[in-house]
Amino acid sequence: MRQVTVSIGGREYRLPELTVPMALDGMLPGDAEWEIEIGFGKGRYLIRRAEAEPERRFLGIEMASSYYRLACRRMARRSVDNLILIRSEALFAISALLPAGFASAVHVYFPDPWPKVRHQKRRLFDPETVDLVLSLLRPGGQLFFATDCLDYGRLVREILESHPATRVTVLPGLWPDGPRTNYEVKYERAQRPILRLQVSWQPQTPSPVLHPQGEAGVLAATSVRSEELDLSE
Repeated sequence: MRQVTVSIGGREYRLPELTVPMALDGMLPGDAEWEIEIGFGKGRYLIRRAEAEPERRFLGIEMASSYYRLACRRMARRSVDNLILIRSEALFAISALLPAGFASAVHVYFPDPWPKVRHQKRRLFDPETVDLVLSLLRPGGQLFFATDCLDYGRLVREILESHPATRVTVLPGLWPDGPRTNYEVKYERAQRPILRLQVSWQPQTPSPVLHPQGEAGVLAATSVRSEELDLSE
């Protein structure tokens, strides 16, 4: 069974309790826009944004159980009620749990570059997985990305710039609101080079627009309940 836990308003749900794709608007009712952070770590940026902007809705995905638990405790202490936290492997959550086109912004900061060749299939960004990440965005939505691994960053930039439905901007310095994660604070103090990208998602047709190198391998989620899925390893 996949290791998935969802925390909403102090209550936790396991995968068999969920309808997939998740009915997010029923979990956090309203018509406010959604933002998602993939790999939220200790939750510094995500919780700060959710606390500062109660008129918006936020969702985070994190695989590390210790970070997920820490973020849950921080969310509870601050009484943040406009945030959903998911403990899951990111690509599984995107492809099987989350609806397409629900977010106005996707944030990905300092993802694991998986530098060993045999591990590179786990990367969040490659030609076959980039469409999963971008599929979370509504038309006109924004992807925000940062990495200190410049070799990986160049590959991510090339992948995004070669996508037919994106417009990529390289930021010359810090984000307007300053460092967004613990890693970013540490790397800025050490004057470590960081690549920051802001990507606009601009599909021009109602049919899916896929990366030309990854079209054959892209995954797709279907609207079925979790008990109908074969989720065995």
